[in-house]
Amino acid sequence: MIWDARNTCCHKSTRHLPWLLLALALSLLAAGCAPAARARDADLSGRPINIVTTTGMVADLARAVGGERVQVRSLMGPGVDPHLYKASEGDVTRMYDADLILYSGLHLEGKMAEVLEQMNKLGITSVAVTDNIDRAALLAPPEFAGNYDPHLWFDVPLWMEALAQVRDTLIALDPASAPLYQANAERYLAELAELHAYVQARAAEVPPEQRVLITAHDAFNYFGRAYGFEVRGLQGISTATEAGTADVQQLTDFIVDRQIPALFVETSVSPRTIEAVQAAARARGFEIAVGGLLYSDAMGTPGTPEGTYPGMVRHNIDTIVDGLLGRAAPPP
Repeated sequence: MIWDARNTCCHKSTRHLPWLLLALALSLLAAGCAPAARARDADLSGRPINIVTTTGMVADLARAVGGERVQVRSLMGPGVDPHLYKASEGDVTRMYDADLILYSGLHLEGKMAEVLEQMNKLGITSVAVTDNIDRAALLAPPEFAGNYDPHLWFDVPLWMEALAQVRDTLIALDPASAPLYQANAERYLAELAELHAYVQARAAEVPPEQRVLITAHDAFNYFGRAYGFEVRGLQGISTATEAGTADVQQLTDFIVDRQIPALFVETSVSPRTIEAVQAAARARGFEIAVGGLLYSDAMGTPGTPEGTYPGMVRHNIDTIVDGLLGRAAPPP
């Protein structure tokens, strides 16, 4: 059976692709009746390349490398948790209309995996920016049964490797603009090298024995490995795992025993579990401060410094260092 979602008898524009139509396409794919690959313009030189990304961090890479040649839309905005995100009808339509879909990978977008896979089968190139990173450099927590920790953007040199994947993908898609992509990538790599040095310098302000980072979930293990912090998260690597009373008590014991001065909340995770730890420590006679707000699985508002990857990383390291050294103002 051959079925083309772009050439139905209704002659619908892809801009108004019905959800039911795509659901039918996906069901046909699941049954082994793959529709014909979506037709695409062979010549991209006369128009911007339409890129859809999942997270803001990936969108930042696409904009940095693509420059004026690309139009980038991120599906997940500030404060959105990619572990729990489900694609809406509008998201699926935007992905179907894209020239390229870029996503983080390593199961970060767990609830979108099937949609991303099916988009590839429908003829829309879908690429995980982490695909070509050496797996030996990744963290594989035992509780993930062979899967990798997906939060590698907090190790700046590792994220530089994701940048290379975006560069190579754009060159393959649009070889005529290869010099532009190469130049943009080199410029951004230099900026990220400076960012890495900045994080190292700020981390060195905290005595090694005080470099303990406590957050709502385990999003900062790559950060800890790269910059010398012991990291404790109340929840697991995925926020789909709920923290229980025993988790709160165990983390409270650790805080009181080590006399940890501050813990941190995240923009994309509810603060209630961190507040529960704070209350449990207070009941034990130990007051632990909230050192500030960190960006973990989502960046800040577009147009602000934290709405870019370098700005997000700088905000986080400044907040962590100032919080652990007792310099931070109470969060609003």
